[in-house]
Amino acid sequence: MSDQNTEKPTEQGSKDKSKKKKVLPNRPFNPYWIYVVIAVILIGQLLFSFSSGLPKIDSWNEFKTEMLLPGDVDKIIIVQAERVAQIYIKDAALDSKPELYSKALEKPFGQANSKGPHFQISIGNAELFVKQLDEAQKDLPTEDRIIPEYDNRTNWGADALSWLLPIALMVGLWIFIMRRMSGPGGGGGQIFNIGKSKAVLFDKNTQVKVTFKDVAGQEEAKEEIEEIVDFLKNPDRYTALGAHIPKGVLLVGPPGTGKTLLAKAVAGEAQVPFFSLSGSDFVEMFVGVGASRVRDLFKQAKEKAPSIIFIDEIDAIGRARGKSAAQGSNDERENTLNQLLTEMDGFGTNSGVILMAATNRADILDRALLRPGRFDRQIHVDMPDLNERKEIFKVHLKPLKLDDKVDVEFLAKQTPGFSGADIANICNEAALIAARRKKKMVEKEDFIDAVDRVVAGLEKKNRIITPKEKKAIAYHEAGHAAVSWLTEHASPLIKVTIVPRGRSLGAAWYLPEERQLTTAAQMMDEMCAALGGRAAEQVVFGEVSTGALSDLEKVTKQAYSMVSVYGLNDKIGNISFYDSSGQSDYSFSKPYSEKTAELIDEEVKIIVDGAYQRTMQILRDNRDKLNQLAELLLEKEVIFKEDMVRIFGEKNTSKEEQPLIHKEEVVASIEAPTEKTVEAEQSNETPVETENKTTESDEPTA
Repeated sequence: MSDQNTEKPTEQGSKDKSKKKKVLPNRPFNPYWIYVVIAVILIGQLLFSFSSGLPKIDSWNEFKTEMLLPGDVDKIIIVQAERVAQIYIKDAALDSKPELYSKALEKPFGQANSKGPHFQISIGNAELFVKQLDEAQKDLPTEDRIIPEYDNRTNWGADALSWLLPIALMVGLWIFIMRRMSGPGGGGGQIFNIGKSKAVLFDKNTQVKVTFKDVAGQEEAKEEIEEIVDFLKNPDRYTALGAHIPKGVLLVGPPGTGKTLLAKAVAGEAQVPFFSLSGSDFVEMFVGVGASRVRDLFKQAKEKAPSIIFIDEIDAIGRARGKSAAQGSNDERENTLNQLLTEMDGFGTNSGVILMAATNRADILDRALLRPGRFDRQIHVDMPDLNERKEIFKVHLKPLKLDDKVDVEFLAKQTPGFSGADIANICNEAALIAARRKKKMVEKEDFIDAVDRVVAGLEKKNRIITPKEKKAIAYHEAGHAAVSWLTEHASPLIKVTIVPRGRSLGAAWYLPEERQLTTAAQMMDEMCAALGGRAAEQVVFGEVSTGALSDLEKVTKQAYSMVSVYGLNDKIGNISFYDSSGQSDYSFSKPYSEKTAELIDEEVKIIVDGAYQRTMQILRDNRDKLNQLAELLLEKEVIFKEDMVRIFGEKNTSKEEQPLIHKEEVVASIEAPTEKTVEAEQSNETPVETENKTTESDEPTA
């Protein structure tokens, strides 16, 4: 029984392997091999033409003693083009000396060689060969001497090859360069297909496994995208009421939020031809190629309508016109954009072709591209909130072997401001950490370490730190932790460590409240918490270090945003100098006078100085608890929320309503205080603060 059981899987495995081999597609025959074979045959024929098949005489002495002087030679013909002399042997000699002339009677290339020529001998110079021949025959009678004949035929094959071979090499090199430049999507890479579209076509024969079920967290965006798919599947439902199918849909959002994933889901759900390409695929070194590819792309889409065209990173060709560095020159990118605008506006009303595009830089796109009639809809794919992060975690946790103690809601709360790509990275890092520790399941601790690894960097426990520096780091981090715990609106602390991570020597993790509106009191408390490290150094040691660089940068930005952006200063008033269009980034002038600039600087300094004095007073009033917390940090190197509760008591979180100030969504350069989770300081070499991801930028702002 055991033998049978072991044989069955083997047989089944062999069947499966044979099935897999049958499924593999056959590689298409490359017609270029035909040309290669023909060229090899022709070159071989040219190289081995004429007398190359005759037996060769090795030396002059052999020819002289064995053939010439015995009188066996009938005639000699000198072929000057090939620098050889062809030897004809008399018939009587061939019959009487078969052992000597056996090679001459063979049939090279299938033809008889009885009439000759029978042998050939290489000659360097025809005149020298004739002199040698006369010298050898001087003792022979005149009637027996052999007078050589001359053959003036030319090797036309070699001459033709000398002309054709360089031309063939140049043509081959040109075709090779064109194939490299046009790439695999340019219609086989041939020279005449360089203007063809590089779009990859996905249709019903191409399986795209991504569906809307694989997209979690973006419910509003997904609803609008699903409606687009329904347009293509059931167009009569909308056209019967007089509605027009949208011509263009633009996905806008920060990187990693799932714009391309939504497009893949559309390709998997729509069941219509789906053309996918990047904006950079239109850009080419040849003038006019981009516009040609746009025309070819829309031509193919119209032929297969209803269909969808998806252009990822459309800002590569959709940047606003008239801002080129070389004004007045022939800008290939602008020509491509002009052709794209023409094609989008040239559709029939119900042609069934929908253009989808994605970008994270919608502010730089040309206004003509964004108008209704081209991109009728703009779908904003924002950073996920708490509930959306839960759904994203559920998707990425499915393939992992999890411990029962892993709480999805806890993980979602630990990752404010994280995108879907960040969450996927954390899940993968947690699995890698668990495997490194030789665990059989991924535990909660692995996810916490993964968040720390992604946010703050890798632990560097071997970094050399003097005891004095370590004490300064401990009091610095203890100052952050104490002030954030003792102020009402600062983010609650999760963990504090003085173990070096990345480029920082210490870090504090916070759990910010996910709020959309921020008050002045909340911003002031956040500023005090950021200044807690430097204030602790001043209170304890009477001097400060360079470790608070990132703290000061953060506080300065917040203070300037309060005064000049959010209108939270009494002297400046309800005025905002923020430019949502982004034009001020390229301007050397400021939107206010020098007098106003001085006033803004004065008010910012008053705000920062007031926050610093308040922070120092908080630490002086709680000096004993600050010392206790710092000593605990020096002992354990890592402390948690429970240690803060034991030393300071429960955090005061009043629920009283505060005057609310709307935080503009368009502000991309001003840091939101609710999105901070980590602060890392105390590095004299490179004092960089480690922070969490923000919802407004790819990189953590300092």
